[in-house]
Amino acid sequence: MEELSTAARQYSRENAERFRLELHEMLRIPSLSGDPAHAGDIRRMAAWLDEHMRGLGLDNVAIMPTAGHPVVYGEWLGAGPDKPTVLVYGHYDVVPALMEDGWHTDPFEPVEKDGKIYARGATDDKGQLFIHVKALESYLKTAGRAPVNVKMLLEGEEEVSSPNLVPFIKEHLELLRGDVCIISDTSMRSIEEPAILHSLRGMTYVEIEVHGPTDDLHSGLWGGAVHNPALALVEILGKLYNADNTIAIPGFYDDVVPLTADERAMIAKTDLTEEQYKASTGVPAVWGDAAFNIRERIAARPTLDINGLWSGWTGPGPKTIVPSKAGCKISSRLVGNQDPHKIFELLKSYVASITPPTVTVEVRLITTGKPALFPFDIPEMQAASLAYEKGWGATPVFTRGGGSIPVVAEIADLMGIPVVMMGYGLDDDGLHSPNERFTIEMFHRGIETAIVYLEELARMTDQ
Repeated sequence: MEELSTAARQYSRENAERFRLELHEMLRIPSLSGDPAHAGDIRRMAAWLDEHMRGLGLDNVAIMPTAGHPVVYGEWLGAGPDKPTVLVYGHYDVVPALMEDGWHTDPFEPVEKDGKIYARGATDDKGQLFIHVKALESYLKTAGRAPVNVKMLLEGEEEVSSPNLVPFIKEHLELLRGDVCIISDTSMRSIEEPAILHSLRGMTYVEIEVHGPTDDLHSGLWGGAVHNPALALVEILGKLYNADNTIAIPGFYDDVVPLTADERAMIAKTDLTEEQYKASTGVPAVWGDAAFNIRERIAARPTLDINGLWSGWTGPGPKTIVPSKAGCKISSRLVGNQDPHKIFELLKSYVASITPPTVTVEVRLITTGKPALFPFDIPEMQAASLAYEKGWGATPVFTRGGGSIPVVAEIADLMGIPVVMMGYGLDDDGLHSPNERFTIEMFHRGIETAIVYLEELARMTDQ
């Protein structure tokens, strides 16, 4: 088996330049899922992937419709039923990018500079998705077979919260059935410190609106006797946290799975000093629950953040009013085993209990996502660790991610399989920002690591 992966890795090196040029072709397609004007580009991107996978010898390749943008599917099942089946998930859609946002070069004309590929989608997620396509190609074009069965599930709506992916998975459970799901859409702190995420936070996102008078009022005539909704909102928000910076909502922490000593030791390996955090964020001081270190606060603990505020007059010059309403958007990042809908009900009930009788309040649920938490000592995770050691050239750390990828928990729940998040990007790759980039060396190291991972999974069944 090792001979297969050795030949595949050599093939990937010999074809490294072609692989990059093919990635450039993908990056030139502005597959913006959130802009109806680019619906044709989404279809063009799906067609490109369909044609490319057919050319590599995958079977049952198809562009499969959803209620929104299509899913591209392909499979290679030649390893047989006695070998594991890997479901590779990735997304081919991207977020908007304009020169006036601060790009140094055309975001949809890839440029290689200083060992990096600059383009929208370079690391999120076209480059990382393509790693798995090229790993499978490297096996098929050398040995004619891979050590395990592989299925590709490539969607076009991740950047708009994947509204049609769960219905698609439910409808095609048998087609997608596998033993483990691999997702490469995450990152590491530095090239020599690879990281495997075994947890992602979920999300409860709400909008709060406080109502006072029927219309905006003249502050000279009515101010002093009417409770200003903006003030009332601030009073409500001021009670969301306790003095020790913990969240004040009763029951909020009830379902949080405590960190084990092993987990805390693993997280500590990637912790940040206060100076590093201040340098990265520009804040004058670090804030949060002092019972946890910085990395634990931003990855392993739940949060409650005010994302936006609005009320009254914000145009030029004065306008002396008591506004009729005030509002805010709040996101709560959740960890296992918190339920996003339960958190919404707790938040809604608490806000109602602290709202002054002089105003009324409305709490609206905008979106939710489940948190995901997997043990890092399971065979599928340990196979990933060995793959990084052999293919990447460094021992990875298992860590928790502070962000949210809702499909991770959905796949785990619907299919009953672990999800291994093998990221190949860097934390400072500029995801969703101007001048997004992907380190060329990491692209090629990623392909070799993905090649070895398939070998290590097959080895699990031989033991």
